[in-house]
Amino acid sequence: MEAKTVTPDAISKIITNPSPDSSVDLPDLVVQVIDLKAVGNRFMFTASDGKQKLKGILQSGFSDMVTSGSIQNLGLIRILDYTLNDIPNKPEKYLLVTKCESVSPALEAEIKAEVKTEDCGVILKPKQEADVKAEVKKEDTGIVLKPKQEMVTKSAAQIIYEQRGNAAPAARMSMTRRVHPLASLNPYQGTWTIKVRVTSKGDLRSYSNAKGEGIVFNVELTDEDGTQIQATMFKEAAKKFHDIFQMGKVYYISKGTLKVANKRFNPVPNDYEMTLNENSIVEEVSSEGVYIPETVFNFVPIDQLGLHVNGKDLVDVIGVVQNVSPTMSIRRKINNEMIPKRDITIADESKKTVVVSLWNDHATTLGQELLDMADKSPVVAIKSVKVGDFQGVSLSAISKSVIKINPDLPESNRLRSWYDSEGREASLASVGAGMSPSPVSGGRSMYTDRVSISHITSNPSLGEDKPAFFNIKAYISLIRPDQAMCYRACKTCNKKVTEAIGSGYWCEACQKNDEECNLRYIMNAKISDASGEAWVSTFNDQAQRILGCPADEFDKLKQEGEENAYQTKLKEATWAPHTFRVSVAPTEYMNEKRQRITVKVVAPLDFAAETSYLLGEISKLKASQ
Repeated sequence: MEAKTVTPDAISKIITNPSPDSSVDLPDLVVQVIDLKAVGNRFMFTASDGKQKLKGILQSGFSDMVTSGSIQNLGLIRILDYTLNDIPNKPEKYLLVTKCESVSPALEAEIKAEVKTEDCGVILKPKQEADVKAEVKKEDTGIVLKPKQEMVTKSAAQIIYEQRGNAAPAARMSMTRRVHPLASLNPYQGTWTIKVRVTSKGDLRSYSNAKGEGIVFNVELTDEDGTQIQATMFKEAAKKFHDIFQMGKVYYISKGTLKVANKRFNPVPNDYEMTLNENSIVEEVSSEGVYIPETVFNFVPIDQLGLHVNGKDLVDVIGVVQNVSPTMSIRRKINNEMIPKRDITIADESKKTVVVSLWNDHATTLGQELLDMADKSPVVAIKSVKVGDFQGVSLSAISKSVIKINPDLPESNRLRSWYDSEGREASLASVGAGMSPSPVSGGRSMYTDRVSISHITSNPSLGEDKPAFFNIKAYISLIRPDQAMCYRACKTCNKKVTEAIGSGYWCEACQKNDEECNLRYIMNAKISDASGEAWVSTFNDQAQRILGCPADEFDKLKQEGEENAYQTKLKEATWAPHTFRVSVAPTEYMNEKRQRITVKVVAPLDFAAETSYLLGEISKLKASQ
């Protein structure tokens, strides 16, 4: 059974070796964690070996170990890698732990070692030990002599040459180049060298701000521990390194700087981000076989994407391709430029589907490859996509998104097995159409940002900079029966089509003629709650949930003169409670400014979930009084 105690003199061993070489095995370093506390997204603690103490830092990557109880105050940890750093304005050094494992949960008390000398049998404090050792030596009567050893003088160059000659190639490299793990880097560190793989590369793009104009691009880097960091280059550095950095290749990088990551623009899970300038050193690694993962994925199941709608973070997804659209040209509002776009629909084991929009090269290259093999239902993994609210939930790739077709991953193999055994014949539904209002499922949408209708209608400035999103619990009080509730839509892109000369329907977006088209809803409805009422716009999926039937079936009632059945459908849809996720933005009609309120998600009221929500709100009110 492993002894649950600290390593004697562990702190001294750390202090004498402040930056251990990764190629050399560290001695066993077990310390006790004292005064563990959270500071921001990190954890401060004191490492103790019973005799000496050293202040330490656990980065945010250890938060799971702390919150799960693996690392506890008064518990023991084994330090597997570390760096001893100077912190500005602090007199002492700090132990930055980059890798460790739990040895023991919390002990009953702090370990305090006592120093004992065997010659005199007296228990001493560390301060007295040196004096007593001197006295004990005087009383010793035996003298032990060692044979004279021949001294051979060697130069430092000779010693290094012999050590390199006996070492393996990777070890010889590590003797001349100290490689730091990404987890050990911080803004206060001096010189460092990292060994990383480029796992994502963005496009070279232009910018203009108060400081002037320039170009910028960034890459995501991953080391052998799977730690990631984003590196950004501006102006001359961007020109210099854009062609040097290649996807999937491994590099040594040094002479960069670090700063606290701006999570508004940097979704990479690291507390810091790196900046490289024209003096930074980037050297490709071509001959070493150290394993560094190519792309690290953190997949979000499709049925959980609702939690990330219009969020700041990018997500990773994996799914079986169900449909691939032809390439279409879309005009950008910013510069009126035409860019290629292609939509793919993917599904996973949750039996939900989602549409992913690919743009530019992703649409024309990888998108075409997917179209060519669509009949084989390939598995596609996509890193770093935006989650939008089009049709409830939609995904959009960006320039630095990484797309892998049939990747060699456990998740891919499991998904392929599921699809071949049952998924191919399963009934699949769009995640946007099937979003649940439950607070614990895919709908962050339905129970956060809850407001009344009057909150929206009394604030005409809402959504001026960008659309504002809210949740409402309301009743549908009126659906005008005389409105045009459906439109003819392209079967590929769902955009409006017009009757073509001769026969068929022309789609301006796809630039093609098709013999058939779909009918889709576009419906206005009035919603009401205790505070007021407002008109909202609903589109196909949301209107279908409200009316309870597809657009072609509903239109047939009207066209065939089934006036009573048509009116009954509308009547059945009113005065039933719903929860709505809406976007609010200003618009202008006939030189008059108005609010445009669009329903993004709608679901019948879940009375049990609503009761839980209201009880929670009552508890908050009581606590605030």
